[in-house]
Amino acid sequence: MKEALKLIKRGSDEILTESDLKKKLESGKQLVVKAGFDPTAPDLHLGHTVLLNKLRHFQDLGHKVIFLIGDFTGRIGDPSGTNKTRPTLDAKDLVQNAKTYEKQVFKILKKDLTDVRFNSEWCEKLGADGLIELASKYNVARMLERDDFNKRFYSNKSIAIHEFLYPLVQGYDSVALEADVECGGTDQKFNLLVGRELQRDYDQEPQVVITVPILEGLDGAKKMSKSLNNFVGIDEEPNEMFGKIMSISDDLMWRWFELLSFISEVEINDLKKQMEHGKNPRDIKFVLAEELVDRFHEDGDGEKCREAFLNRFQKGNMPDKIELTEVKIEKDTILLVNLLKDTNMITSISEGNRLIKQGGIKINSKKVEDSKLEISKGTEDIYQVGKRKFLKIKV
Repeated sequence: MKEALKLIKRGSDEILTESDLKKKLESGKQLVVKAGFDPTAPDLHLGHTVLLNKLRHFQDLGHKVIFLIGDFTGRIGDPSGTNKTRPTLDAKDLVQNAKTYEKQVFKILKKDLTDVRFNSEWCEKLGADGLIELASKYNVARMLERDDFNKRFYSNKSIAIHEFLYPLVQGYDSVALEADVECGGTDQKFNLLVGRELQRDYDQEPQVVITVPILEGLDGAKKMSKSLNNFVGIDEEPNEMFGKIMSISDDLMWRWFELLSFISEVEINDLKKQMEHGKNPRDIKFVLAEELVDRFHEDGDGEKCREAFLNRFQKGNMPDKIELTEVKIEKDTILLVNLLKDTNMITSISEGNRLIKQGGIKINSKKVEDSKLEISKGTEDIYQVGKRKFLKIKV
């Protein structure tokens, strides 16, 4: 019991309640542990894996995990942590994204102890009568106790009626699955507790709620998100993943060790002592980057990426293989920033101008200093953006 609780507590923010969890663990039965993911973007990133790691901890203890894909709740849009109503998503996009999730999740979870379920399975059967009955289980005052709704209400920002349905439907998922435990991010606490209360209404033993911290993205400040472009996708090419991890700050590195690494706390503390005694933080970051690349790709890929990283950045070498792309232009020249945007080397013209000022764009290893530089038709050069993006462009 002591070791089981230690494992479950690692990387957890809050357990509601620990006494209930002990009772469930002491019962000796295989627990049903649920976590929901709305397929709002096509890929999972490292931020999602904080929660997936917690599910894996339960599997290591022999319990069953339900990886719940919120294809129904995704149509509503989770109001957690938002200051405005989310746009409703196209059902086709949700289905396509869900297929990607289903494929990627087994990079962490054990197949034999995982059930992948879709909440449209029972939510669509509710119908109008069922939704009305569900809505009767909660009142508006309780909903407005929720922090994000409360802030929007008192700042006169719109709250759409359908947003109130989200925590109720998520809670009903726990009823439908008879969940013993539900895990989610700290921003999900209200939704998870609604599930606990609804289970009581349906004469079920209430689930234990476990929240995990929100992982900060590459910027070290905001939640990891594809929309903020501060993410590391778990399906990203190994060298790209390795390079992104190496780019994080030394302070953020320890946060990522805590939430993402599977090495023991004793080993992490030992690494901290090594840094205090003068070890290069970069070499410690190698440990994290290699572990994560190996986990999501093949064993040994992390070491190969480290060697390529050192070769490229210490010796100033370019990658051995650089993709070639052809760009057709109507006029005789094209602005460099437009060319880079057209080839997805940069996301916007303003980003390109900023990188040029910072010396972050090179052509054939030479820094570009003129933001108005024009590239002529008939040229073929190697373009570099930042430390990791290389592309040979034939105009």
